Amino acid sequence: MNAVNLARPAEEVAPTLLGSILTHETPEGTVSITITETEAYSGAADPASHAYRGRTPRNAVMFGPAGHLYVYRSHGLHWCANIVTGTDGIASAVLIRAGRVIEGEDLARKRRGGKVESPRLARGPGNFCQALGITAEHDGTDLLTGASVTLSEGEPVPAALIRVGPRVGVSRAHDWQHRFYLAGDPTVSAYRLSPRAKPSSGA
Repeated sequence: MNAVNLARPAEEVAPTLLGSILTHETPEGTVSITITETEAYSGAADPASHAYRGRTPRNAVMFGPAGHLYVYRSHGLHWCANIVTGTDGIASAVLIRAGRVIEGEDLARKRRGGKVESPRLARGPGNFCQALGITAEHDGTDLLTGASVTLSEGEPVPAALIRVGPRVGVSRAHDWQHRFYLAGDPTVSAYRLSPRAKPSSGA
């Protein structure tokens, strides 16, 4: 079980997930990835959140309990994985943006296709899910009870290595400082401002 306290707001949990490990055991083999980049998304107060307009069948997992996976399809192309945080009944989740494969690199590369360089295997939320083998069937998975996908504690990350910045590619609340990543880590994805980004203020 992970030592990170997930029953807190997403923006508090997101930096503490850096260095934690997501593992997926399948008949093909096991892949483990250390998390190197995250983004926090809240509920009704966060215009960029899927839960901004309330509960739907798609986002229901975001409303708790904490410790479950919220998986959604981005732009009809890629699966993205979020770890649900906060209080049961109040939407809150942390998007896993990137990581470093520490076990099962051959299997992760096979899933990604082609001769992908090691730092790029799980760089970006879509690539992260592809390398780990996460799809819609894992939506709602409890990461803390020994399912095939689990969250575990990794090596502690020094606070001096953690950087904070605006979220990537969102059009609303894009300037909120809710992206957390490891300084200088080659697995961290590049920052991109959405061409549809609107001026905003807030967190």
